Amino acid sequence: MKKLFAVLAITAGLSASAQEKQQPKAASPVTFGVKAGFNGSTFSRGERSDVDNSEKIKAGSHIGIFANIPVAEKFCIQPELLFSQLGSKTEDLFIHDSGDYFTKQEYEYKTNLNYLTLPIMVQYNILPQLYVEAGPEFGLLLGGKIEGDGRNEIRYDNTTTVNSESFSDKISMKLYNKFNFGIGIGAGYYFTQNFGVTARFTAGITGIFKNDYGSKVRNNALQLGVAYRFK
Repeated sequence: MKKLFAVLAITAGLSASAQEKQQPKAASPVTFGVKAGFNGSTFSRGERSDVDNSEKIKAGSHIGIFANIPVAEKFCIQPELLFSQLGSKTEDLFIHDSGDYFTKQEYEYKTNLNYLTLPIMVQYNILPQLYVEAGPEFGLLLGGKIEGDGRNEIRYDNTTTVNSESFSDKISMKLYNKFNFGIGIGAGYYFTQNFGVTARFTAGITGIFKNDYGSKVRNNALQLGVAYRFK
């Protein structure tokens, strides 16, 4: 009888061990972290026949928190909540010459737009420390500022008048769309379990103005930063 019990115990032990080996490993737990970095943003817009327009990159920053949620062996979903500075450096030139009347308007200004953004990235881990990502980004406009210089030259009846101005004003929120939507793609690399670097480009889909007179203006931004995961 004792030998029978011993055989049953050994069999049960071997069976439990085999079942443990066959069961898949549980996904890693959800991790939280913080991130911050540099924004290089600009506007993209359609052609304007009345104005010669040029957009250049404006420097800004982003900072916020994230949660990394494993959903499969190599896939994660990472929602983030960020304060992000977008905008552009703009040069506008308007010239009208009807012979008797000539006007030339030149403006160089910087638009700073502050957003609260919610990117939701789907990440694929190529290596344990290296990932690529893509997903939507939702933004809420908090406010902003426009600052720059302008020059207006008018020539009429052999008389030329030149006026120059500098300006720095808060944006009129009623002219802007409150919500912004874009699509982001990027990558990241973690040097340790906690510390990593990130890169992402987000292309705007929706226009930033309520009325853009046929020239849809969108936000575009390149984000480079660092991230720290709490583990």
